[in-house]
Formats: sequence, structure tokens, C-alpha cells
Amino acid sequence: MTLSRKWAAVNVPKVGWVRFRLSRPVPVAKSYRITYDRAGRWHIAFAVVPPPVPGPGTGQIAGVDRGITVSAAVSTGELLSCPGLTEAEQQRLKDLQRRFARCNLGSNRRQRMKAAIAKLYARGRDRRKDWVEKTSTDLARRFDVIRVEDLRIAQMSRRPKPKPAPDRSGAYLPNRRRSKAGLNRGILANGWGQLVRRLEHKAAGRVEKVKSAYTSQTCSVCGHCASESRKSQAAFRCVACGHEANSDVNAAVNIAAGRAVSARRETLVQVSLKREPQLPTSA
Repeated sequence: MTLSRKWAAVNVPKVGWVRFRLSRPVPVAKSYRITYDRAGRWHIAFAVVPPPVPGPGTGQIAGVDRGITVSAAVSTGELLSCPGLTEAEQQRLKDLQRRFARCNLGSNRRQRMKAAIAKLYARGRDRRKDWVEKTSTDLARRFDVIRVEDLRIAQMSRRPKPKPAPDRSGAYLPNRRRSKAGLNRGILANGWGQLVRRLEHKAAGRVEKVKSAYTSQTCSVCGHCASESRKSQAAFRCVACGHEANSDVNAAVNIAAGRAVSARRETLVQVSLKREPQLPTSA
């Protein structure tokens, strides 16, 4: 039941009528779900499958390259960054975590610190979700076909396995767990999986996945594949034709053209030609 422009009410069994804030128009639904998150917030979600976003009908194809420094690079040259916690909020999070570590188990102070930390994490999660929704809607409206890398995010963000020391019982070898944990946080903080998932919902049947091999090492102009072409994280300069571009945008153009599928085949052909035996010269 709508009460005003910003408020509505729902009849919860065994509770009665409960008001809630409208974040969007209430759809016609037969059921709803009420959840309680760690930040102490109640949410109500109505079970409705929204219609897909219609394409422009221009036949335009876009490639999207996902990364850590740049959350999403579009083949049109756009560099999109997923917002997270500000520097002040990150410093406050560290302070709260230090204070939380000094709290006694079961104390009220520990519960307050836990709730404050959960609110900061929820703030970053809400910003990431809002960015994913807006970005996916914009891409679905502007392009008829959207091509992304076929990445196994669950395997990429998995914790490294421990390496037992062969000569010492109960000891383990370094497995770079700390650096891998930072990479995992970067992957999850940029919403790689959420972006593609929402694109598949909004642009149903218009999202294509291509292999990610050699997309960042292949020139989008001449198609030459070489690891030396990528000078740094953001700079790309082809060693064959001299083409210069942003490395993420160059990879997005390759994804849009579907060149990631043939990059390894072209590399193997070049290697086989170099190793072709020469015929003996006649005396």
C-alpha cells in the first residue's frame, strides 16, 4: 500500500503493517522477502522478474575488459572505475578494526565496534552495487552485442593452497598468501562477476564471452601478439607497427573484435615459421 511519494506499507504476517522507504516504484508481485543484514538494516524485496533492457538496434558491438586499477574499460575508450570507500573511511575502518581486536569477548564494546565495521562494509557494498546497476543498464541501452572475457572468477579469487616443507614436519613453505589476498580483494571490490551477471539479466541473449588469452598482448591494429608490447599496466606500444594506446582499451578492442580466440593460434604459427628447417643448398 503506497502512503506517499517516498513511503509505503506492507502487511507482514504476525507483525502487522510496517512502513518502508520507497527506493523505486512498487511492482505487482505475489510474494516478497524480508532480510536483515549485518549493518542492522531491514530490507524488503519483491519477487518480480523485470523485462530486459531493449537494445538500440544499431548493430554496435562493445568489448569490456575488466581489471583492478580500471574496473571496466570499454572498446569506445571509456575507463570506468567502481567507487569504494574513501581514504578517510578506509582509515576509520583500520582504527575500528584495531579497537575491535582489543575488545574483550562478549563485551558490549565489542558489539558496538562490530556494528560500526559492518556499516562501513555495507556502505562500500552499496556503492559497488549501485555502480554495477548503472553501468550495466547504460551498456545494455547503448550496444546490441556486448562481449566480455570468459573469466573463472571463483578460481581466480581462491586462497592459495599451503605448501608443506619436505624436510621439516609441520612446517610450510611461503606461498605468497598475503599478495594473493590483496589480488582477491581487488577482484571482488571491482565487481567483476556482478557486472557480467547483471549484463546477462538486462541484455539477455546479447552478451557473448570470448577467451581471455593474449587479449592484453595483442595489437588491436595489426594483430601482432608479443608480451613486450605491454610496457606497463596502462601503456601499450606494439613492437611491430608502433601503435600506442591504453592497454585496457586495447584489450577491450580485441575482445570486441573477437581476436582473443585466434591470438594463441597466430602465436603458434609465428613460432612454427621461425623453426622451419632450411633446405640444404646444392654444391
